Amino acid sequence: MLALRTRRQRMLIAAGAALASVGLLAGCTAGGDPEANTQPSNASVEGNEASGDTITIGFSGPAADHGWLGAINSAALAEAEKYPDIDLKVAEGTNDANLQISQVEGFINDGVDAIVLLPTDGAALTEVAIQAMEAGIPVINVDREFSSTFAARVTILGDNYGMGVSAGTYICEEVGDNPDAVIAEIAGIDSLPLTQDRSQGFADALEDCGLSVTNRVAADFTVQGGEAATSQLLSSAPKIDALWNHDDDQGIGVLAAIDAAGRDEFIMVGGAGSANAMREIEAGDNVLKATVIYPSTQAADGIRLARLIAQGKAMSDLVEIEVPNRIVLNAPVVTSENVDKYLPSAFES
Repeated sequence: MLALRTRRQRMLIAAGAALASVGLLAGCTAGGDPEANTQPSNASVEGNEASGDTITIGFSGPAADHGWLGAINSAALAEAEKYPDIDLKVAEGTNDANLQISQVEGFINDGVDAIVLLPTDGAALTEVAIQAMEAGIPVINVDREFSSTFAARVTILGDNYGMGVSAGTYICEEVGDNPDAVIAEIAGIDSLPLTQDRSQGFADALEDCGLSVTNRVAADFTVQGGEAATSQLLSSAPKIDALWNHDDDQGIGVLAAIDAAGRDEFIMVGGAGSANAMREIEAGDNVLKATVIYPSTQAADGIRLARLIAQGKAMSDLVEIEVPNRIVLNAPVVTSENVDKYLPSAFES
């Protein structure tokens, strides 16, 4: 752990030094008052909150067949309702990429001012997103990346690799002093890049404290899949010291299988940050001791940024005069010590 933190500290210090040198260079070459450009004229808290020209935002996402996706959709709608200058057009949620393509084409034909899009398949939606961008409609890509940088003005992502790092780091802190610790992993859908990124981050973090995954199964982000995969895992692993489950929705089934098997010799870490998982952590009466946040605010953040972009505004907390083109949200660990901070904004599975 000390090596991990030291390495991260060196990286942060180096990055900070590089940014500082760039800032000094910019100040020296500006030829004017170094304070002159520290507050962009198009970005202030008051200006951003004030109503502007009414804009139309098209929003399309997958079917809300999962607690996290339901929270994504409801948060986006709630965010739009806060602003009287937003006219939100919501397409019906779908897991059919072809239908979602036609929805985006409809937004283009309607001449919306911006599109917030959580694609059911990033690669499949890339071409139509490029068409929107070429039509002068900024696209805000949420959660699942397009396969071309030309397809989006802004990309907002949860940190899948960071989730794995956070889960692995927590487990290292809890059982890393045992070089023979048995580590288990219950992944989501293995064919998805997000699952692969989570597993890679987990493996990398465990390696830092000399551990590795001993038993691994993949589920499908559903309660039923989580229960079946966990039953399989427990039958093949008579002893476990720590387990990471990628997803709190499927975690309902994971906990049911653990309870049915009468197993309690290990600690468990969840993923995504559902309210029911946090209540289990708060109660402290089962194996679930922590979960890693995968923010369900991404589409709501997309709505807010779409408004700023369409109205020619910027982010008030940045000196930069335009909205960044890529935002990766944090993946903190929630435990009994900080659950009160995260529970009020958690989604229900």
